[in-house]
Amino acid sequence: MQALNEIFATIDGYIGGSAWFTYLLIGAGLFFTFYLKFPQIRYFRHAISCVQGKYDEKGAKGDTTHFRALTTALSGTVGTGNIAGVALAIHLGGPAALFWMLVTAMVGMTTKFVEVTLSHKYREFTEDGTAAGGPMYYMKNRLNMKWMAVLFALATIISSFGTGNMPQINSISNSMQAAFGIHPAITGLVLAVVLAMIILGGIKRIAAVTSKLVPVMAVVYFFGALSVILYNAENIMPSISAIVGDIFTGSSATGGFLGATLAYAFNRGVNRGLFSNEAGQGSAPIAHAAAKAENPVSEGMVAILEPFIDTIIICTLTGLVLLSSGVWNEKHENVFQRADLIVLDGYYDETNAAQRDELFRFLDPNAESSVELFDGSLPVLDGRIRGTVTLLHARSVAEDVRVLSDTSGQAFSGELAVADGRVFQADGDIRFEGRSLVHSAPLTTIAFGRGFLGDAGSFIIPISLLLFAFSTAIAWSYYGDRAVIFLWGPAYVRYYRMVYVAGFFAAAIIDTTIIWTFSGIAIALMTIPNIIGILLLRKEMKDEVNNYWKTMDFSHPDM
Repeated sequence: MQALNEIFATIDGYIGGSAWFTYLLIGAGLFFTFYLKFPQIRYFRHAISCVQGKYDEKGAKGDTTHFRALTTALSGTVGTGNIAGVALAIHLGGPAALFWMLVTAMVGMTTKFVEVTLSHKYREFTEDGTAAGGPMYYMKNRLNMKWMAVLFALATIISSFGTGNMPQINSISNSMQAAFGIHPAITGLVLAVVLAMIILGGIKRIAAVTSKLVPVMAVVYFFGALSVILYNAENIMPSISAIVGDIFTGSSATGGFLGATLAYAFNRGVNRGLFSNEAGQGSAPIAHAAAKAENPVSEGMVAILEPFIDTIIICTLTGLVLLSSGVWNEKHENVFQRADLIVLDGYYDETNAAQRDELFRFLDPNAESSVELFDGSLPVLDGRIRGTVTLLHARSVAEDVRVLSDTSGQAFSGELAVADGRVFQADGDIRFEGRSLVHSAPLTTIAFGRGFLGDAGSFIIPISLLLFAFSTAIAWSYYGDRAVIFLWGPAYVRYYRMVYVAGFFAAAIIDTTIIWTFSGIAIALMTIPNIIGILLLRKEMKDEVNNYWKTMDFSHPDM
């Protein structure tokens, strides 16, 4: 598992995890923001009116209403990224990472507007009468770049697993195990069966389910988050100060958190922001293509609301919960993720400023450090490691580390084979427990227990994740089968759905760190061709917007 994660991490470092990718994403959003004169602000109220159906046209082609298209797209974005993704971003980049997530959302509102409009304009209708759309259709029908369309469609299929499938069930299963003691395999099996029953019904059943799930899950999560934030009201302003104060400096070390540079906070914030709202990724246009609308700009208007709801509201709430409760930089008892575990040669005391600085530099990929990885054999006696080493888990110095038999739970005695800082004991033979920082869904779960509801608040996360993440998996199955139709035709959709359900079950028991690393690659593979495509069609987009307002002025003079 460790070797596989390192391969994924290397690949991700060249694309999704690279500086140029974040600049491309933010740059495209900023360009369209100025080019179209801040549509996310100027058209916000009009977007709400469109969702309400105020300007609906009778007889418009499509499969769903504006509202159901919005909730389907939101169900694809409001999920693990809002609960686990925010926690991961803050864990990696500190409070400043949340600011960059919000920046990504603000410019992402414009990006969503553009990609949905262009994709809706060039949608097609399949043999069964359902709409099929997405960036691959404007790439093929307008840009005449079928190779780019094929690349995007393939990336969509990969990303349906890396974004909508694997991270979602993995977070659900981990939360259900932590909260209720349910084995991940059981959670995966039950939900895989339910998933299969829903996705076989196509977009109409998917839209019907998500239109009911999204409002319910939003209300539950909102009030749960509010109970924590208000309980820790005295920490609200310090939390906001930490977010704003660290923007241009990076986050300094505090508690178990070893610090993060400005560049790292920026990269992780933008990266997790994209995972949260998917602006620029090209996924939402696939859902919006099913909307009943003659003018594609009207559906683009609806899409403006997605990053606002998804990131600016929900992710901000999550971030304030994590920061105000103080859990983000505290060490907690947990079972270590093997892919997140590193063995260092020598003893490092994080209370020693010089040694702490060396560890910080070690974690910075752009800095030089004297810290060396351990290589050799480590003796273990009665569950305790003997030898002058330091264990890092979740980018923090692990404490009270115990090595246990994974089957019996008894203390392990023997030798651990370590190469380049990675324990190569066969997976499943042993497990590591101890105190360290935690991230993703487990961190948010702990935070929700620090409110008016007490420990009972922790149950909100597995329930919310069950609703959030499962609806995301439903929506992404639709994105994937539209890509399959584009590449090979409707006959192959059934095979895709079978693999999708199987992958959903398997991901319930896979290492969380590997899942997140793979998701970063999958996101980038979709985003890059889509961003290039919409930039090439910038003039057409401006013309579409101008024509839309001329039409609206004529048909609705009292608007």
